[in-house]
Amino acid sequence: MRHIPNVISAIRLLMVGVFICLYINARYAACLIVYFLAFLSDLLDGYLARRNNWITSVGKVLDPLADKAMLIAAVACFYFNGWLPLYMLLLIVGKEAVMVIGGLLLFTKEVVVYADWVGKFAAGFFTASVLTAMLRHLPGFEMIGELYLLLFGISIVLAFIAMFHYARLQVFGRKKKNDSL
Repeated sequence: MRHIPNVISAIRLLMVGVFICLYINARYAACLIVYFLAFLSDLLDGYLARRNNWITSVGKVLDPLADKAMLIAAVACFYFNGWLPLYMLLLIVGKEAVMVIGGLLLFTKEVVVYADWVGKFAAGFFTASVLTAMLRHLPGFEMIGELYLLLFGISIVLAFIAMFHYARLQVFGRKKKNDSL
């Protein structure tokens, strides 16, 4: 039973390929559903792992890998289809690469950085950005316009804030609740 969250994360990783195949075939409604299901499965595997203390070393790597792979797949598809400018793609991929490299370095030292509200907020904005971009390109939702680009811009800013937040925590440590700011 303790491997259920890992299985869910592995399925989410496979969903990246499904998303890409659907996107290449311009099946944007199906892409939206796949991305949303991936988001829900991320919530589910995290909930199950924490609630039941089913946290594993594999899960600590597989879960964020699946999240990052899905986001990078979506933004790469958006870029190649002309939906997203190159600088946004580079900022997102660059930030995720820094996080993966930093996470792997810390993982080799048996340190795992857990997402807190800052990272979850940024991830939530990225999910909203991707879903809005997919909606915008469905018939009947054209009125959304370029809102998804604004959301991606906000997401990028929040993601960099989260990255620096996590870096600060690793360098200076977490403050105790009674510590003053």
